[in-house]
Parts: sequence; structure tokens; C-alpha cells
Amino acid sequence: MAGATNHIANHASEAESGLAQQVRAAVLWRSGGQITAQIVQWGATFLVIRILTPADYGLFAMTGVVMAFMSMLDGYGLANGLIRQPHVTPRMIRQLLGMLIVLNAGLATVQCAIAPLAAAYYRQPEVAALLRVQALMYLTTPFIALPAALLARAMDFRAQAKANMLAAVAAAGTALAGAWSGWGVWTLVAAPFVLFTTRAVAMTWQARAFVLPSFDFRGAGHLARYGGLMALGQLFWFVQSQADVFVAGRTFSAHALGIYTTSLFLAQIFVAKFVPALNDVAFSAYARLQDDAAARALAFAKAVRVVMAAALPFYLGLAATAEPLVLAMLGEKWRQAIPVVRLLALAMPFVTVQVLYQPACDAIGRPGISVRNGATGAAIMAVAFLLGVGGGATGLAAAWLAGAPLYLLLGSRRALPAIGARGRDVLRAVRPALIAALMMAAVVVATDRLLPPLAPVPRLALLVALGVVAYGVALSAIARPLLRELVALARRA
Repeated sequence: MAGATNHIANHASEAESGLAQQVRAAVLWRSGGQITAQIVQWGATFLVIRILTPADYGLFAMTGVVMAFMSMLDGYGLANGLIRQPHVTPRMIRQLLGMLIVLNAGLATVQCAIAPLAAAYYRQPEVAALLRVQALMYLTTPFIALPAALLARAMDFRAQAKANMLAAVAAAGTALAGAWSGWGVWTLVAAPFVLFTTRAVAMTWQARAFVLPSFDFRGAGHLARYGGLMALGQLFWFVQSQADVFVAGRTFSAHALGIYTTSLFLAQIFVAKFVPALNDVAFSAYARLQDDAAARALAFAKAVRVVMAAALPFYLGLAATAEPLVLAMLGEKWRQAIPVVRLLALAMPFVTVQVLYQPACDAIGRPGISVRNGATGAAIMAVAFLLGVGGGATGLAAAWLAGAPLYLLLGSRRALPAIGARGRDVLRAVRPALIAALMMAAVVVATDRLLPPLAPVPRLALLVALGVVAYGVALSAIARPLLRELVALARRA
């Protein structure tokens, strides 16, 4: 009996070790590929921002509200449902592809139909033409979502990374060509279209997802129900993330809206570009741990600890260096963005922790929690934006800073019990990085005040270098276990 028990224990240990190795490799390829792709895109993006005007970005942001609303129905929730299935048959794959095609063809048709209404609401006729062209991007979604789900089931994020990097290069080249050729706001439409199309071809090839769709959906109700709940959660996410532009788009000038949305882009770089990549891996990992509450809680606490160890110095550093960063990266014509970036950066840590809840809840079959949290966030942020819009771009940024902590508090009360973690676990996971990041920010701000007048680029470079050193020293002094954990993760990856 003892020998059998030891055998079972050893087998479980080997399984956990194998999963840990898969997760590390997946994180390396998913986040590493994302970082490489983003570096390529950011290099192009910041050059394009310097060429285009705030008004161009304001017009594009108006179309973004419609795109975000329509995209919540694009079927990625259906694809995530496939990831959770213990067993997947060829018929299920063909049914999923059929569902995705029907959904996205319908979205493209509807968007073309409502384009004139959106243009009338914003009092910008060009918005209608932009939306009609952007509708074509929905036709690529089935050939991205299905291969991504198949690769995620196998935790093969290396193939996804290759596809994403290829798409990033193609999109960056298109963006630069469009900006230099004088396409104006159409540059911001062409680049994502090339990105999506290239990714669809590359992802399909990498996953070898060469299947014919099936439009016989009998027996696929479980996918539809799960996808419907996730779409409902995305609806509330749309309200909370797009209500600011929806409200401001009718009262702000295109220039002022461009200042705000570009500031938001800078502040959300980490939570919008890096965290989703990690959440993709986390979803697959949590799905494998859905029957082990203790292991899931430990995995979640570790995820919070590691993610916030990177996020907090980024956000507080962004707040501390907002002036030289905006002037160096965007140029003098974007100076009005400085106070907006600073306020938004202080709000984003709360948003980041909140975003980490969704994959953990969805993967264990509790998407309803994300739906209820999304409804709460939608109500809180919509009210905050309505109150803040009178203060211009700075008022909207202040609304984020006021609403995000309350949203996190209420969302934590629902999500943490389902995950199996406690509030004190989250606080314990965040505390070392928070203290070290605050110390770093204090050093950077104090040094910046003592510096002689410098051009934005050398000033920014000096402050960033100082911040990196200060954060490393602070972690070493007050949170050496966290520093050792980060180093060990990097070495094992």
C-alpha cells in the first residue's frame, strides 16, 4: 500500500512538474513573442504618432467605439470554450469554424449598415467610410480564433509567437508607408487590416487548421452557452472601456479626443499589450487545474506577484517621467498629454489586478463572475466618466483614478472566493513590489528636480536608467525573495 501511495505521489509530482515546464515555455513564447512583436509595432507607432495629428487619432478613436462593441460578439468566447473541453472531435472543430464565420459575416454586415448613424452621432462624415472598410477585418477573425484555440489547447505558443511577429512586421511596414505617403487617418485603418490578415494566414498555417466549416450546429449548444456568457462579460467590458470615448466623442474636438486616447494608449501599454498574452497562458493552465482549488489559488497568487512586480515599476515610472517621455516619444505638439498620462498611470495598477481575475474564473467554468464584475465596472466607470467629462481629458483621467479602486474592491469580493484565494493573499503578493516601486519613483522624481535643463531624450534616458537601478536596489533591500523568484523564473524560462 505504501509503495502504491508513493507511486501515485510521484506520478502527481511528475505531472505538476510537466505542467510547470509547459507553462514556463508557454510564457516564454507567448510573452516573449508579444514583446518582440510590440517592439516592432511600437517603433512604427511612435514614428507614426509624430507624423500624424491628434485629430487623426481622434477620428480613429470614434470608430474604435463601434469596433469594440461589435468585436465583443466575434466569437472568441466560443473558441475559449473549445480550450476547456477535455476531448475535441473534428466535428466540433468544423462546427466552431462555421459558427465563427456566421457570426463575423453578420458583424461585418451590421457595421456597414450602422456606419452612417455613427458618423451622424459624432458629426464626422468620414467616420462612416472608415467603419465600412474596417468591417472587412471581421472576415479574418474565424481564421485567427480557431487556430489560436487549437494551439492554446496544446500550449503551443511558439507557433502563435511566430505568426504574431510576422503580422507585426507587416503591419509596422504598412503604418510607416501610409504615414509617409500622406494617408492620414487611413494609415490607422490600413495597418490593423494588414495585421489581422497576415495573422489569419500565418495562424492557420501554424495550426494546420485546414478544415471545412460545418453549419450544422446540433450538439454544439455547450460551446454557444459558454461563448454567450463570455460575450455578455465583454459587453460590460465594452461599456466600461469605451464609455469615455463615447461620451467625450460628442463633446470634445477631434484634437482633444486624440490627446486623451493617445494618453490612454501610453498608460495602458502594459495591461493592454502584455497582460493579455500572460492571461492566454494562464487560462490554459487554470483550465488544467480547475479541479484543484489549492493549486489554483497558489498559481493565482504567484501570477499576481510576478505580474505586479513588472507592472508597478512601469506605471509609477511612467507617472514620474510623463513629461520627458511625452516630449521625447511624441513631440511638442502632444504636450497637453503630460498631466493626462500621469493620472492614468496611477489608475492602471488597479485595472491590472482586476484583469487577472477573468482567466482564473473563466477557466474553472465560472464566466458568470466575470459577467457580474463587468456589469459592476460598467456602472462605476460610466458614472465616473459622465462626472469627469466636464474637466476635459484631465477630468476623464481623474475618473479612471477615482473609479478603478472601487471597481477592484467590489470585483475582488466576487472573484477571490471562486478562485480559492483571499484578499490578504493579493495584498501580500503586491506589497513588496509596491514598496520598491514607490521608493524608485521617489528617487526618480527627486533626481529630476535636481537635474539641470536637458533635452527630452537624454533626460528620459537618464531617468529610466536611474529608475531601473533604483528598483533593483530596492527589491534587493526589502524584497530579496521576490527578486530571487524573478531571477529564477527568468533562468528557467
